[in-house]
Amino acid sequence: MDTVQKLMSGFSLDLGPLKEPLGFIRVLEWVFTIFAFATTGGYSGSTHFTVKCPGAQDVQPVEPVFGYPFRLSAYPYKIPSCNSTPSNVTYLQGDFSSSAEFFVCVGVFGFLYCTATLILYLGYQNVYRQTTRGPIIDLLVTAAFAFLWLVCSSAWGKGLTDVKWATNPEHLVESCKEVCQAGEFPSMGRLNASVIFGFLNLILWAGNCWFIYKETPFHKDPNPPATMEEGGAPGP
Repeated sequence: MDTVQKLMSGFSLDLGPLKEPLGFIRVLEWVFTIFAFATTGGYSGSTHFTVKCPGAQDVQPVEPVFGYPFRLSAYPYKIPSCNSTPSNVTYLQGDFSSSAEFFVCVGVFGFLYCTATLILYLGYQNVYRQTTRGPIIDLLVTAAFAFLWLVCSSAWGKGLTDVKWATNPEHLVESCKEVCQAGEFPSMGRLNASVIFGFLNLILWAGNCWFIYKETPFHKDPNPPATMEEGGAPGP
């Protein structure tokens, strides 16, 4: 309880950092991180093809559904039989959940870190700059997230390519070409955007490292103020 009271007493809202690259870029990271994991998690789509048995006039549609986390082998669908036997139950092929879940996980943790640092920047700026520890830790964590965005975006980009192949109607009808005809390709615009947002986050987090670096003691001012010993003019 005492700790909470101390934290609340030390809180002082200052929107000034939002006018600086340090705070402004952090807000952009916060927004684009939400876009990245929101466009991947919760996705649901379907692929389409049709079955027309010889001598039959009716065309029977087949719509296999799939979604996040893209464990496709868990999604069954039925292919109508052209004889008296029951419909064939088959499954989509492939498990791409590891890359999708990794991407979403990085996004969620990045969102939480952005939220925490924005509270620190806007409410506890004096604490952040009081010692060198805050900017140094911030720099290390931001650099780590930049690397994670590179890895997870690349992995999810490859995973998305595999998902597109596994759900391509042309691929699905290969086993029943005589009676099956490929239909509409599943809508992947949202997932394509997620990969783009992933690489945009890479650029933002990597670029922000420079502005955080300037807050650390490792950064040397190229034009330090002159002192009297160095020949500077004395003050009035």
